[in-house]
Amino acid sequence: QVHLVESGGGLVQAGGSLRLSCAASGSMFIILDMGWYRQAPGKQRELVATISITERTRYADSVKGRFTISRDNAKPTVDLQMTNLKPEDTGVYFCNVNNDAPYSYWGQGTQVTVSS
Repeated sequence: QVHLVESGGGLVQAGGSLRLSCAASGSMFIILDMGWYRQAPGKQRELVATISITERTRYADSVKGRFTISRDNAKPTVDLQMTNLKPEDTGVYFCNVNNDAPYSYWGQGTQVTVSS
């Protein structure tokens, strides 16, 4: 069982920055992909960014050039640095971790609100 704890959400004005962090604990086996997803009110959950065990990254087109995902395998944690935030970035951000069991785990979510 893997337990994920997210932090770093909040309220920010458009153009501002936030950094999200997700810490994993428990019996993790080998963690493969780590990532961040978000869900806006009335919309489906969507991929924001993922990073593989080899640190290959993938981003949603809407965040390319503004968001950066990184991971620290020693802790292990996965962070999302968000810059030049826009109101459409508002939503609940969820951390996701996939291990080699294979199981997929989700955090409880952290709210990000960008005001115009």
